Amino acid sequence: MEISASFNFQGLSPDNIWDALVKIGFYPESGLTELNSYENRVFQFMDEHRQRYVVKFYRPQRWSYEQIKEEHEFVLALKEAEVPVAAPLMINSETVHLSDDGFYFAIFPSIGGRAYETDNLFQLEEVGRTLGRIHQIGRKKSYEYRPTVSIAEYLIAPKLEFESSALIPNNLKLQFIEVIDKLIHDVRPRIEDSTWQILRLHGDCHPGNILWRDEVVMVDFDDSRMGAAVQDFWMLLNGSRQEQIIQLDTILESYYEYQDFDLRELSLIEPLRAMRMVHYLAWVLKRWNDPAFPRAFVWFQEQDFWFKQLALFKGQVEQLNEPPLQLSPMY
Repeated sequence: MEISASFNFQGLSPDNIWDALVKIGFYPESGLTELNSYENRVFQFMDEHRQRYVVKFYRPQRWSYEQIKEEHEFVLALKEAEVPVAAPLMINSETVHLSDDGFYFAIFPSIGGRAYETDNLFQLEEVGRTLGRIHQIGRKKSYEYRPTVSIAEYLIAPKLEFESSALIPNNLKLQFIEVIDKLIHDVRPRIEDSTWQILRLHGDCHPGNILWRDEVVMVDFDDSRMGAAVQDFWMLLNGSRQEQIIQLDTILESYYEYQDFDLRELSLIEPLRAMRMVHYLAWVLKRWNDPAFPRAFVWFQEQDFWFKQLALFKGQVEQLNEPPLQLSPMY
């Protein structure tokens, strides 16, 4: 597929950003400070009233207007229910705006906070409670335009990226394709089990998307999609198997205040991890023509990196055959 220059944000100059903001009634007085985001372009600014905001320009050819709008509607419903989230601002009855040079963008309040502490069980308990509330709202309706976590998106499409990538050394490419085929074979029957209950999720619930302000604040619903509830849990688990069991028990104890949880979904943790590992590499490869990516991921050009990734993939094949995490039913 041919990728246009806009996909890589060429043409998104400071003048164009200024024009886009003025178009919807914002007049930055401070300079635009770029925030850390590879997928989109995100800037913080202060307006003429000394209020701080964040403007997010969405990468073209990723989400449609309808898909962005659905995400915003979900987050606004969470805010309406007083769930602590970073929600887009409604401006002129709209949250999704279009710049003159063709970029969708949205305005958010600038939210400060401390980094979430991954070893703090009190904070983890609050995360569980917040996820329970998010999923409570998430179950009320389904996405119409946004996708569902699937083998097609997370394994099959990445396999095509690997096959065509010039970054993977030729002497390793065949082994990469073989191990991806093995992962597809092992993961497919577990993920595609029709008995799983799916709902609207945060979708990318890792510690970097959680702020702590004497309460949990969930940010960046950009990867929100349909899927099993455990998708929003497993990236919060770390350490030894026993430590992960303690963490999971902490999350679910407070999650159960708002939602039930099907403990069978714990068997999806390693399949979901395999899918994320593969998808992440393909994500970088697909965006390699964006100048920000070669600068940020220089090790992708080193053969040793690909040897290590191949070993990790093979290790994940073995991990899929290990018994899943288990907890005793609470109710």
